[in-house]
Amino acid sequence: MAADLLPPPPPPPSIFTWTGVYVGGQIGYAWGAGNFNTTGFDPVTGAFVSGTLDNNPNGAIGGAHVGAQYQINQWVLGLEGSVDGTSLTNTAVAAFPSAFGGSSLSAQTSADVQGSIRGKVGFAWDRLLIYATGGVAFGGFSTNFILSAQNHAPPFYASDYTSSTRVGWTVGGGIQYALLDHWWVFAEYRFTDFGTLNDSLLAVELPVGAFFNGNRRLQENQVQVGFSYRFDLMPPPAPIVAKY
Repeated sequence: MAADLLPPPPPPPSIFTWTGVYVGGQIGYAWGAGNFNTTGFDPVTGAFVSGTLDNNPNGAIGGAHVGAQYQINQWVLGLEGSVDGTSLTNTAVAAFPSAFGGSSLSAQTSADVQGSIRGKVGFAWDRLLIYATGGVAFGGFSTNFILSAQNHAPPFYASDYTSSTRVGWTVGGGIQYALLDHWWVFAEYRFTDFGTLNDSLLAVELPVGAFFNGNRRLQENQVQVGFSYRFDLMPPPAPIVAKY
């Protein structure tokens, strides 16, 4: 008598892992911190002037990222790079009643492109991951300055443009949740410090003997949400076929 062969048991469910190379996109909001401080000298009256402009740009920020993660038990280690375009902009005006017969300085600042290369350390509960991140950041900043002195003898109007690429540091943290084995969503906050920028303003167009200088600490907060797709680092093992 021949007995029927039992069907093979179903394969065990796959164990979720954060290990792999991933790519994705992000979008959010960013706002600056650190005012713009100015000092100047009017040789006609001998007056030294100083002021502070609330020149902190803010706006939307979004871009793409690529990274790699490796999970050891519940710990996840990773490295990620990101690039963002931004709409950060701000215009601020300061008045100087005693300088140049009464004058005003306006500054329009924008930040166009930013990026970072960061390490990640996280702790996972299956498909939920909480992580800290930090590393090197870079960004491009530009400012248009306009000084108007209509009551000066003679009246004058001076303008200047500065542009700079800054390198600094960034640190923050976030949370990821895997909706599927290869897809996850995340939310993240980061603080970035691009250092102090010093400007010698309007040097060519000011009256002889006059000067106007400025400095600011370029700092930024950002919150972003996004998604990532993970590629497996290694293919899954081949199925075992029983032979009879």
